[in-house]
Amino acid sequence: MQVKASHILVENEETAEKLKAELDSGADFAKAAKKHSLCPSGKSGGDLGFFGKGQMVKEFEDAAFSLPVGVVSKPVKTQFGYHLIVVTAKR
Repeated sequence: MQVKASHILVENEETAEKLKAELDSGADFAKAAKKHSLCPSGKSGGDLGFFGKGQMVKEFEDAAFSLPVGVVSKPVKTQFGYHLIVVTAKR
């Protein structure tokens, strides 16, 4: 199985929680990624494309593969910082 996901990477949990609240209130994920994400994928709205198991760090992968399509994750901590993840498709 593969998932297609987008994410927003920020430095700390406080920023991630603030963004999560904005997204839960209807903010546009891609616009938020372009504005806030520290990852180069932010330029493309946070889109990471399709990926399979073993291609991402464990914490990120575990969250991405357990999310229903269209639901924004709670902040996920990895060695890179804090991620908000949304799965846009599964195959």
